[in-house]
Amino acid sequence: MKRVKAWLAVGSASVLATISVGSVPRAWAQANKSSVPLFEPDPLWSQALPNKWVTGQVGGVAVDSHDNVWVFHRPATIPDGEKAASLNPPQAECCIPAPPVLEFDAKGKFLRAWGGPGQGYEWFTSEHGIFVDYKDNVWLSGNAKEDNQILKFTATGKFLMQIGRVGKNQGSNDTANLGGPAGLFVYPKTNELFVADGYFNHRVIVFDADTGAYKRHWGAYGKKPDDNLKFPPRAQLVQGPPPEGFNNPVHAVLVTNDDLVYVADRSNNRLQVFKLDGTFVKEAFIARNTLQSEGTVHGFAVSPDKEQKFLYVVDGSNKAIRILNRQTLEVVSRVGGHAGHNAREFFHIHSIAADSKGNLFLGEVNNGQRYYKYAFKGMSK
Repeated sequence: MKRVKAWLAVGSASVLATISVGSVPRAWAQANKSSVPLFEPDPLWSQALPNKWVTGQVGGVAVDSHDNVWVFHRPATIPDGEKAASLNPPQAECCIPAPPVLEFDAKGKFLRAWGGPGQGYEWFTSEHGIFVDYKDNVWLSGNAKEDNQILKFTATGKFLMQIGRVGKNQGSNDTANLGGPAGLFVYPKTNELFVADGYFNHRVIVFDADTGAYKRHWGAYGKKPDDNLKFPPRAQLVQGPPPEGFNNPVHAVLVTNDDLVYVADRSNNRLQVFKLDGTFVKEAFIARNTLQSEGTVHGFAVSPDKEQKFLYVVDGSNKAIRILNRQTLEVVSRVGGHAGHNAREFFHIHSIAADSKGNLFLGEVNNGQRYYKYAFKGMSK
């Protein structure tokens, strides 16, 4: 993949940024209109971690502009039997919790690890979201009730900025604090941080990515979020009129090259699409008749072609990745659909990211505790 320096418009100013250009797989350019991407699990992608490290639930995964893969896991969720060497006294030769943030190169070689409580910032009770922006800054969030902050670090783990404070959330119209922020996305064209907020709030909120200054926020359909909105019983929810507000959690946010904002209203089994200013565009339900409270829209990624033709939607309840035509929001294919812990099965798929070659990287929570790769294998004929 070729990388060049380019000036990007940021409001009335410009910034010099490194961006990726050129080479997406030839298969994308040669595909016909009815083709869909094909994937196969690559279970040997990542090398074993050093230092007898072991990981817990994977709150988030990300891919940066170098195609390096980032994993954000929850050390506190590792059972004693899996971290026996860290107990006092040690109960076995293996293992000890890895630092929360792990970085791998495109071939799965381990590069570095960092994170956890430190000087000058407030760490999370439950690690959740991770995003690496076009300036190689790493953004992190947590999803516990007291996790009302977002942290920004360099790629090597140097602390840069905190937005919000622990335990200070005042609800979905609080412009200074978050409420269990789940998903993060920095859009280079505007240099803005979009946040799916979240596990306790019911909104999308936007900040300046350099200063952390509040810009705007909105709820479902672009309206002012209402924390007093009551949701009907699950069976009625999937058959009645569309809910007026975002339920908890508002779990993921993604901005595409054509200035559209995709928001995961997970428990309502739907996604909504907005303009950058929060103007509502359209919505789509994913497996709407699913009664599990976990919902069906956990995370997003897009295909690497210029048009970003395909939107990938993680459906944790149904153990699948739905492949949507991004323009029509029609489901055209899917990956998975079977529960389990083997290479072709999903247990509790929770997060997703895609690299410049079209490969997918997935993270699992609960008893899944996995991060892994589904390799792009070309387009269907």
